[in-house]
Amino acid sequence: MPVRFALILGVGVVVGFGLSVGRTVQAQRQIDPPVLASSADPRIGNNEKAVPWQDARLLAEVLEHVRREYVENISDQELIEAAIRGMIADLDAHSAFLDPQEFDEVRISTTGEYSGVGIEVALENGVVKVVNPIEGTPAEKAGVLPGDTIVAVDDVPVSVDNLNDTIDRMRGKAGTSVKISIARADQKDPLEFTLSRAPVQVHSVRDQLLDDGVGYVRISHFSETTAPDLERSLAKLKKKNGAPLNGLVLDLRNNPGGVLEAAVGVSDVFLEDGVIVTANGRAADARFEMDAHPGDALEGAPMVVLVNGGSASASEIVAGALQDHRRATLVGRQTYGKGSVQTVVPLSDGHAIKLTTSKYFTPSGASIHEKGIKPDVFIDEKDLPTPKEGADVSDSYGDLKEDYELQAALTTLQQKARGAIRQSRAP
Repeated sequence: MPVRFALILGVGVVVGFGLSVGRTVQAQRQIDPPVLASSADPRIGNNEKAVPWQDARLLAEVLEHVRREYVENISDQELIEAAIRGMIADLDAHSAFLDPQEFDEVRISTTGEYSGVGIEVALENGVVKVVNPIEGTPAEKAGVLPGDTIVAVDDVPVSVDNLNDTIDRMRGKAGTSVKISIARADQKDPLEFTLSRAPVQVHSVRDQLLDDGVGYVRISHFSETTAPDLERSLAKLKKKNGAPLNGLVLDLRNNPGGVLEAAVGVSDVFLEDGVIVTANGRAADARFEMDAHPGDALEGAPMVVLVNGGSASASEIVAGALQDHRRATLVGRQTYGKGSVQTVVPLSDGHAIKLTTSKYFTPSGASIHEKGIKPDVFIDEKDLPTPKEGADVSDSYGDLKEDYELQAALTTLQQKARGAIRQSRAP
């Protein structure tokens, strides 16, 4: 049975194993094909607009000219798909026509699960590097290490111009085998691993306990597992601290977005009540309001949210809700500014369209579309240290010695804590 996805589309791609930004399953709505105004189709009601036959004829005329006269022969299927892609792409930057492979990426990133070997990869200096073998996966168990270079999959050399091909070769049905050839800095000859594919869970939350009972949580993207993973991380940090946390730094830098419900769930973890997000669109299910439920996992402890220009869509929902409710102080740089919701609608033969269906608003009623959210404490990018040659700035995220913005966040957190103490002592 086909399903319909509603999502807050991010502006980038999750580097980890080439996944797209996450989505979430919504109620199915059957989409009927359009009818022409000249037809006697009973579906045409008094308030329904049919496709004018003149416009349909114009499209048919163009297709026929291209079929007969274009310098190269192009199949009818290619022409139709190109026409659809052009129509959808011309709407806005976030709507798109998805082929079956692209639609499968949407499904994978929604659920946070796929079948493969469990390697997060990235292009670095012209080679495909292992960012991290996911814990508990075939790759991690076999001894694949961060920094390894993948040179071939099933004896097919890796092409840096087609990273998706490498990713597709490593994925496959659980229980099937794949051979991966890896170059390692301290090894003269390539290493070969024959791995049995298995179900892999892609987690978007990582955590660590900092000094003075302060927690640090980084969310890389929003998928169906993000909110429960966050709650588990907070429980783990609390247990490690041996007491409730004295504060939290929530890191949303370079988080391109993902599942709408995941963003609402993350916000709800820290809010006792009130509106989290509202949305407005033409269809009935594109107009909604989502509210917080009682219960603050931090029990009122101060919060700082780290943001930058790569914090988009679902990240901005969280940042906007926590800022508007004065639950957290935003530190960093202005966010990207994407305030629209996309819905993924399955079509025939495995295709789908990703269509902008709503614009969303923060609890105060503000639209951040093409504006972004201004942080409460601004950090000028010129003040950030220059990354080492060949390194990405995000490599230092969470490293208290190297992460200048995290240091600034902790300073802000300490100031908030002192302010709360002074306020509680005031007569």
